[in-house]
Amino acid sequence: MHDSLESLMTAAKEDIYDVKTKAKGPEGALPLNAEMLKHSPSGNLFGLSQNVGMGWEPGKLNGKQVLLLSTQGGIRNNDGTPTALGYHTGHWEVGLLMEEAANEISHYGGIPFAGYVSDPCDGRSQGTTGMFDSFPYRNDAAVVYRRLIRSLPTRKAVMGVATCDKGLPAMMIALASMHDLPTVIVPGGVTLPPERGEDAGKVQTIGARFSNDELSLQEAAELGCAACATPGGGCQFLGTAATSQVVGEAMGFSVPHSALAPSGQDIWKEMARQSARAAMKMEQDEITTKDILTDSSIHNAMVMHAAFGGSTNLLLHIPAIAHAAGLQVPAVEDWNRINRAVPRLVSVLPNGPVHHPTVQVYLAGGVPEVMLRIRHLNLLDENAQTVTGHTIGEMLDWWEASERRQLLKQQLWEKDGIDADDIIMTPEKAEKRGLTSTVTFPSGNLAPEGAVIKSTSIDPSVLDEEGIYHKRGKVKVYTSEPSAIAAIKEGSIVKGDIMVVAGSGPMGTGMEETYQLTSALKHLSYGKHVTLLTDARFSGVSTGACFGHIGPEGLAGGPIGKLRDGDMVDIYVDTRKLEGHLHFVGNTDTELSAGEGAAELNQRTPHPGLQPHDELPDDTRLWAALQEVSGGIWGGSVYDTDKILEVIEAGKKALASR
Repeated sequence: MHDSLESLMTAAKEDIYDVKTKAKGPEGALPLNAEMLKHSPSGNLFGLSQNVGMGWEPGKLNGKQVLLLSTQGGIRNNDGTPTALGYHTGHWEVGLLMEEAANEISHYGGIPFAGYVSDPCDGRSQGTTGMFDSFPYRNDAAVVYRRLIRSLPTRKAVMGVATCDKGLPAMMIALASMHDLPTVIVPGGVTLPPERGEDAGKVQTIGARFSNDELSLQEAAELGCAACATPGGGCQFLGTAATSQVVGEAMGFSVPHSALAPSGQDIWKEMARQSARAAMKMEQDEITTKDILTDSSIHNAMVMHAAFGGSTNLLLHIPAIAHAAGLQVPAVEDWNRINRAVPRLVSVLPNGPVHHPTVQVYLAGGVPEVMLRIRHLNLLDENAQTVTGHTIGEMLDWWEASERRQLLKQQLWEKDGIDADDIIMTPEKAEKRGLTSTVTFPSGNLAPEGAVIKSTSIDPSVLDEEGIYHKRGKVKVYTSEPSAIAAIKEGSIVKGDIMVVAGSGPMGTGMEETYQLTSALKHLSYGKHVTLLTDARFSGVSTGACFGHIGPEGLAGGPIGKLRDGDMVDIYVDTRKLEGHLHFVGNTDTELSAGEGAAELNQRTPHPGLQPHDELPDDTRLWAALQEVSGGIWGGSVYDTDKILEVIEAGKKALASR
């Protein structure tokens, strides 16, 4: 460390002052012709100068240009050790995928370009003000990706390499809007679980468990150290990162059996090379994004979301992808219909019943295997096209008889002693094992616009024999996530409580992810007996009787923001019929019907503690306003330019008439 300006600025070597003022420049000549000089934009011509300036051979400048976009973060040395850390393992190794894809493009005579927009980590920002930027980041990144694509006018195809909670949805949204370009998504894969220890979801509860005397300091330190067993890839559970990979492949946006590949391994690198070949073949065959992303592909993505039991955050991302692609945006009724029709087949973290990590789901066959298991139910549109140039149906014909399928299942048995059929089941076996459908959308006087619960992950021991979760009791109201987690750590929350966390929607916190709460409830011994109601969202690894996305949000005048300590609520979810309600029903002195409760709430003022967080960034306030005008969370929290401009014009006219 320096103690003066002189010591800071002292040169380590005197010869740094030998500064060159001219250079010879690349040898050779650009492959120009008269037609190019007369008619090409100056930018295209200057681009050639820059290409050779960066070291590309002049004689190889006529290849087709393929843009590689990535969420890469950190600075890795050649041996994989860090020079500077990334935000998370998910973007730490994806540069290796970029390298494999770029080399493949070059091998076939193309010219690869690369651009980077890194992404945050929801796990790292849990419980912090960093979470206020998490969800809004997705829209911002998608805008930047689109600008980067348009800023290379000579590109002929685009590949997006991404893996985690916001970076991958942002990449899919951006590429989905490139209707007339060939585009391919390359999922960044998953990290491995530790040989001894806990997965990256459970380990995020060490603070809550220690505070409740359910974990020692030494245990917490050792478990935290081992959780991310390999340096790259998304977390080991079927959270938002893994689910996004699954739905991307289900849309036909990725090559077959690419989702959930183990980061850094040869099969993962080969997937990048396959993706590069697919992108170049699409360009050759004039296949573009609008041929891949159709209403049928969105339908297939929703079917796979249900069959896997995926993260509820995809209820925010799939509609946004559909909007970007210019397709019909799925509504709550569509999600309800699909979840009632599609059996859940995958036994995986966090839903179970056996908590297999995602790498084992990959070895069991991943997306193609799940599709194959439900093929006979006619739930998929097999005519939907994929980036390979083949349909879903043709892909399944190949997969069923493929050597790859058999060898990987064999690996699963030899390495881990697990039968693939116990991870990805037949519908009949899944039903016998008690796997239920994924998502329920309760409504009621507390949720006039709806709510969501991953009902498949409610602990079976708190359901009755008909699969019904019913609870009636007094609420404890918190108007911030920090006050709620403090209550859990201090012992103010006990078995049987109903927690309400209001003011955590888009207007309050950017619709923060409250995994700090839901993970604590999952892994504390009494947590399965506690219910959570909130206008925030949940991590994809969240489980339990947790109801999120309650709308309207409290700060928009929603009923959830008018509850007080001691109010009585009635909560009902039928996990088999996928229906339910959330009702305010009075207090211990006065019992109200659902209609009377709605009238009572309508007369109330908001909770006195309800307000946007003091540190809510202006960037997030703007995002909240723009997405609200564009249809809000149930529309995917998108930016609908026409609607936004219409409101701005109306506002300008209203101000002018004052």
